[in-house]
Amino acid sequence: MKREIIKTADGSTTIHLPDWNEQYHSKHGAIQEAYHVFITHGLQYYLDTCNTLENNNSLPVNILEIGLGTGLNAYITLLEAISNNIYIDYTGIEAYPVDLKEAATLNYTSQLNTNGNEALFLKLHETSWEEKHLVHDNFAIVKKQQMFHEINSKDTHNIIYFDAFGARVQPELWTVSIFEIMYNALKTNGVLVTYAAKGSVRRAMQAVGFTVERLPGPPGKREMLRGSKL
Repeated sequence: MKREIIKTADGSTTIHLPDWNEQYHSKHGAIQEAYHVFITHGLQYYLDTCNTLENNNSLPVNILEIGLGTGLNAYITLLEAISNNIYIDYTGIEAYPVDLKEAATLNYTSQLNTNGNEALFLKLHETSWEEKHLVHDNFAIVKKQQMFHEINSKDTHNIIYFDAFGARVQPELWTVSIFEIMYNALKTNGVLVTYAAKGSVRRAMQAVGFTVERLPGPPGKREMLRGSKL
């Protein structure tokens, strides 16, 4: 499938798939969307609210990303781990990995305040798949090349970043059966966040046990969803 690098509204780049008229990130701002959906309403919410419920702030935060893609969400999470001095175990699932040459053309390190950690973006892409790597003292990652329905984690993760391609082009990724896998992968008090807000997605999440909130969306979207496993 043809792939193009395009610039989004906040100046950051993403990968565009012309055959689908779909992007890896919002054309209204890739970095803005990533921070709004996955950091503000995912990681930061968990640290402020859910981690306190577990009464053990020393635990590492275990994050599962559904759709590793360009590595933007993993990279900004790494930067947050460093700036907040927390330890994150990160698992990124991707069926069709972005290659290193393509990743090197993305402009995230020049657009973000990296505090001297620019090299870590490509390091994320350079690490081998199917093995856990300590990329920084505050961040370890394992990248897995697999289909989403093959995930078999049970009560493992605190947060899920659900960043699959939209239901318009891949409706099979937004079904009850997929969200049941997600629910099972989360620990109690864990959360799943996604940019999506369709009613069918919300109902699929609720059907497997998630308590679902509609939240203000990132630029260009009215709403997004967050599901909690209580």
